[in-house]
Amino acid sequence: MRRLILLLLALGLCLHLGAQPDTTGRYAPLDSLLTQFYGALEREEISVKNNEFDSLIESCRDSLTRQHVALAIFDHYRYSRVMGEEAVAVHIYDEWIASGKVKTRSEFELFEAERFSLENRNTLIGMQAPQITLRTPCGGRRTIPEGKRPAVLFFYSPNCSKCRLETYVLPTVLAEVDFPMDFYAIDVDADRKDFRAFRKAIKTDNRKVRIVHLWDPKSESTLLLDYGVFSTPKVFVVWEDGEILGRRLEMENLQQIIQYINMLYGQEKEE
Repeated sequence: MRRLILLLLALGLCLHLGAQPDTTGRYAPLDSLLTQFYGALEREEISVKNNEFDSLIESCRDSLTRQHVALAIFDHYRYSRVMGEEAVAVHIYDEWIASGKVKTRSEFELFEAERFSLENRNTLIGMQAPQITLRTPCGGRRTIPEGKRPAVLFFYSPNCSKCRLETYVLPTVLAEVDFPMDFYAIDVDADRKDFRAFRKAIKTDNRKVRIVHLWDPKSESTLLLDYGVFSTPKVFVVWEDGEILGRRLEMENLQQIIQYINMLYGQEKEE
């Protein structure tokens, strides 16, 4: 099925006229085939997807069609809700956009692509979580994640309404943790009064969860570049060995990962 779709895509690319101005609906049949191709590749590894899309883009005979296909793939995986698929968009940016092989349609589109890559490059699923050194409430320094225990990194701003909403749900989510876990609550702003007040909202009665409050009031760390925290909230889950298991999560997604880790720890106890 996948090969058939790829063949049809290649045929569709060949049938497109040369570099002529785009008209409404010109690429509609091609977009329909691309949608089927995304589905056919859904269960494949990221490396397989990257190779397939590279071959597909390479087969485009004119620059406009190549541009359309590359940017369509980039946008699809940029906005994908499937965990880990952002890696495909980062690859398309590196291989085709940043290299100049494919031009964006505007300077703004290029800026958005660059920003997406910057925000996601260092924290893709399966990568080692970057270590950052932050300040404690008392002014000391702490480098996280510390390892040995699964960890959650929760980047927030006290003035962020969604951050406040998520802290209301947080006690319920953390109550389900059935394994030793570090929860790093990281304020990305610099107001000490707001930092002190917001710390009271982040709490849990679960003794298996250690909440660690941190911030970076003098912008001494590299958290913006390392974790792409240009907006809040941002939630990451890191395994004991530093591997990133979840990124940019909603509380519902965090709860699902906690349930998964609960299952792993339960299996270890049985063994």
